[in-house]
Amino acid sequence: MRLTLALVLFSLGRLSLRAAPAYDNLVDIRAVDPTILVDLRYATAENMTGHALYPPGSPALVRPTTAARLARAQRYLQARRYGLKIWDAYRPLAAQVELWKLTHNGSYVADPLSGNGSLHTWGVAVDATLVDSQGQEVEMPSKFDEFKTSAKLHYNGDDPLVRFHLKLLQHAMRAGGFYGMRTEWWHFVAYDWKKYAPIREAKKIAN
Repeated sequence: MRLTLALVLFSLGRLSLRAAPAYDNLVDIRAVDPTILVDLRYATAENMTGHALYPPGSPALVRPTTAARLARAQRYLQARRYGLKIWDAYRPLAAQVELWKLTHNGSYVADPLSGNGSLHTWGVAVDATLVDSQGQEVEMPSKFDEFKTSAKLHYNGDDPLVRFHLKLLQHAMRAGGFYGMRTEWWHFVAYDWKKYAPIREAKKIAN
């Protein structure tokens, strides 16, 4: 069994993370609500791996129902002169495998071959932060992928503005139909995720 798992991980690790497969049942978040900002950190070197895991210019993809939930959260924030920025959305399995190989820490990165794996690979989870009316990121408890106690869902710091920003983001996402993750304030999962399964990836067929 261990040998089989090792072979699966090795094979997945050799997949080209820069390839652009087609995906079933996913939509571009900005096609549903173009006012939501997108800055996919895994399409850049600005993440814990130090290099891009996605092709440059990759869209932020999620299930259609998840996109509709994000649009509701965005309306909640816009009424208060804030908005959403998406740091990650659907995550290909090969990228999840690379993150797991780097960390092997189930408190922050889901084992792709254990339990449900990462719900990012289901298209029902996003990593998000808050921006002001000018589209600028506001102060939050920690940076993205900063796996420290300050990254926890419940803020224990003493900065009232950070506390306000975090609570506002959490209230907006709850209004949209998401819940947060205990160890990562930026990670949110759609309430209806159990209706779905990991996304089926298929290679694009040339015309």
